[in-house]
Amino acid sequence: MKIYNDYLQIIKDAVESDASNQIYKGLGSPIHSRTNEQFKAILNRVESKEIASEMKMFSEGLGRPINYNQQLGLHPSFAHLKNTDNVEEHYIVSVFIDIKGSTNLFKKFNKETNFLITNAIIKAGIHTALIFGGYVHRLQGDGMFLYFGDENTEQKKAVELALQMVSVYTHFVKNDLKEYLMSQGIENIGVRTGIDLGKKEDVLWGNSGIGEISEVTTCSLHTSLASKMQSSALRNGVVVGQYVKDEILADDYFSLVCNRPDKTENDRYIYRIDDRNFYYSQYDFDWGKYLKKQSFVAIDSNGNPVIKLPSSVNTISALKPIAAINKPYFNEGKNKT
Repeated sequence: MKIYNDYLQIIKDAVESDASNQIYKGLGSPIHSRTNEQFKAILNRVESKEIASEMKMFSEGLGRPINYNQQLGLHPSFAHLKNTDNVEEHYIVSVFIDIKGSTNLFKKFNKETNFLITNAIIKAGIHTALIFGGYVHRLQGDGMFLYFGDENTEQKKAVELALQMVSVYTHFVKNDLKEYLMSQGIENIGVRTGIDLGKKEDVLWGNSGIGEISEVTTCSLHTSLASKMQSSALRNGVVVGQYVKDEILADDYFSLVCNRPDKTENDRYIYRIDDRNFYYSQYDFDWGKYLKKQSFVAIDSNGNPVIKLPSSVNTISALKPIAAINKPYFNEGKNKT
């Protein structure tokens, strides 16, 4: 996907400047290795508070503002709970994304190169989450814990945004990123994702910890289950809970985890409380099929999804100077005689 070209270029530059790819000249004296200035230049090719150019075009096309001023562990809708003993109930969609197989990078590249690669992958994920209205709650090694939903977003919409985000991001990792890393002899890199919805009555927001060693977080079975589902996801797979499926109302995107060839009926439920008659199912989510159905996606001649980017040529502002001389066809909605 073109929206990830700048992030992929960071990874390519990191690999090409790694010591393992240095060319030796003459009597074995190596070309100078990557300098600290070069390292910083690669690292900051895409700034933390400015998404890459084509990603920005994608965001503008969706009409979604981006909040760069988020703080880890401090969802803005519940920031007022920080360092208080107050609690609130409010729904939330929890998303856990883990980069699988990243330790394989250490078999070939040095620690600086590995840092540049994983940082670019995480940065691409953060920026994708921001575009779709996500809140980055925590970074865990080479994984991300995200929230979707806030006081101004309906529950169903938050679920849709979460599914859109993971579909776009997983496509990048499974295709563009995988293809390049395999060309460099690195296999089995992917992501695993777990998503679940905690309804208002099942989620308690509050301040966890002490002083500045704290975060405003959720106490919810469904936040815990999202993490558990991430662990049961296949490579480049997404597992979701029953409540997520219920919001989408389209069975063709979901299949029970127990229907996998290596699973049994015992794997149908991710969680159960027998004496309460509570049985909570987990589903593999067909993110590829879902992605192709989104309004911001076109399908190319090979059947692959392509992100629709707004064309500066086709915007109203660009057409205005030309169309203005062809009245009454262009009159900004005003009837003129």
